[in-house]
Amino acid sequence: MLGILVRRGADFAAAEDAVQDALVEAVRVWQADPPRDPKGWLVTVAWRRFLDATRADTARRRREGLVDEEPAAGPVPDTDDSLQLYFLCAHPSLTPSSAVALTLRAVGGLTTRQIAQAYLVPEATMAQRISRAKRTVSDVRFDQPGDVATVLRVLYLVFNEGYSGDVDLAAEAIRLTRQLATSITHPEVAGLLALMLLTDARRAARTAPDGSLVPLAEQDRSRWDTRQIAEGVHLLQTALARDRVGEFQAQAAIAALHADAARAEETDWVQIVEWYDELVRLTDNPVVRLNRAVAVGEAEGARAGLAALAELEDSLPRHTAVAAYLHERDGDLGTAARLYADAAHQAPNLAERDHLTRQAARLNAELSR
Repeated sequence: MLGILVRRGADFAAAEDAVQDALVEAVRVWQADPPRDPKGWLVTVAWRRFLDATRADTARRRREGLVDEEPAAGPVPDTDDSLQLYFLCAHPSLTPSSAVALTLRAVGGLTTRQIAQAYLVPEATMAQRISRAKRTVSDVRFDQPGDVATVLRVLYLVFNEGYSGDVDLAAEAIRLTRQLATSITHPEVAGLLALMLLTDARRAARTAPDGSLVPLAEQDRSRWDTRQIAEGVHLLQTALARDRVGEFQAQAAIAALHADAARAEETDWVQIVEWYDELVRLTDNPVVRLNRAVAVGEAEGARAGLAALAELEDSLPRHTAVAAYLHERDGDLGTAARLYADAAHQAPNLAERDHLTRQAARLNAELSR
């Protein structure tokens, strides 16, 4: 719907408002009178709302040429504009961070809170960033697509939220990344698709029948999707052969090393630490350093992992949970139980909170024997 309105001449912010109005109207009337062509109905209502708003706004008379003739009602072409909208939102007039935030909010379906969590900033700060981005593009014609790197960042964050957050957007992110991979040859596009496939391959084993989280080391690896793993590994090998390593290829390499281990005990943690070192070099991302501390703890022992963790800010998301895990590995069950309980209070979602609460209860029960 956004794509159609933008092509007809609506600016992005006005198109977004009109689409939201149409969706609200659909909720109001569809239960009693569902349309034969839902997409056509929505586009028609959204376009009329845009026309009404434009004609009522005397400050926007320069757009009247666009709306003198309303397009005749009829079937809406069955085209997928999603990937095009991702590129349009990555507009050259926006900074990469603003472009990502705008796309995640307007096209990716994420809430401002979810985007703020992904960027490790307060929700109010992210709301201001998105508002500024909308103001920046309010009078811009969306005819200059943005760069691939920004689109990849958006797709990665949409997948990550869909895979581990409140909304299941992972399949859509994979679909769009696969679509992008068929249209351009770029090692990081292939790397991102490989990362998504290798990560999503573990989906069936991530939760127990009661819905509780199953840590990677405890997952039933026979439930991993071997077809997705094989495709992801092939894509990764092809991308790495171009000798233009980027952060998504490095992350995919780590995921592939996990997938290569038939049992958790066979995981090549030394090589995983080496790939995390490469990721730190490429990104200097604090979350990458946090994950590296876990890998160091597995490869060199819990004390080494705790030493790596001590170099990081304890305000990082999941820092407390990592500290609890490493203290447990080091044999300090009392500290670990306390930290698991603290981490549960900080958990970003219910499943993770319940898992950490159970970990704390398990250690407390062990200590009381």
